[in-house]
Amino acid sequence: MQHLTEGVARFQRDVFPAKADLFTHLAAHHTPHTLFIGCSDARVVPELITQGEPGELFVIRTAANLVPAYAPGANGVTASIEYAVSALGVSDIVVCGHSACGAMTALAEGHDLAGAPTVADWLRHADAAVARTAGMTAGPDKVGALVRQNVYAQLTNLTTQPSVARALAEKKVTLHGWVFDIATGRVEALDVTGTVTALAS
Repeated sequence: MQHLTEGVARFQRDVFPAKADLFTHLAAHHTPHTLFIGCSDARVVPELITQGEPGELFVIRTAANLVPAYAPGANGVTASIEYAVSALGVSDIVVCGHSACGAMTALAEGHDLAGAPTVADWLRHADAAVARTAGMTAGPDKVGALVRQNVYAQLTNLTTQPSVARALAEKKVTLHGWVFDIATGRVEALDVTGTVTALAS
């Protein structure tokens, strides 16, 4: 905790004064342009990867960047998506997977998740991705393929969300699939044809 409290002190002393005008504006305005859905993994920080300023990204982080397909009832992920799209009017939604994802590694290698039953249940939202890589031999290639297929699967799940489906029909929002490589900093963009493009070299 000392490290965190020292960080708060540095923020208040060094960072906040330099951005005081921005924070004054943000105190009365909340207009992010992008909904960023990423993994809860501590190594994957959306604002750092995109070099965005406070207020630019509306961020949802879930284990394995999973987006449950829409179902009636209270759901924190669905509520956050609905708010970002319907209330805040984001124009873009990014689903970002990443290398060395613990959840995707567990699924690719068939790890025993009996000791983490809630995690196992949550990872069922990746079943479509698992099915698409079922014929591959376990190893780094399979994990990488599963990470990519999982991004595609979660983009599909996104389209079942009523707020997203409506915004797509009205051409008010665009979906994007990314994969971040932790070791190199490389970010790949995935498109519906399966093409992988580096966002920057």
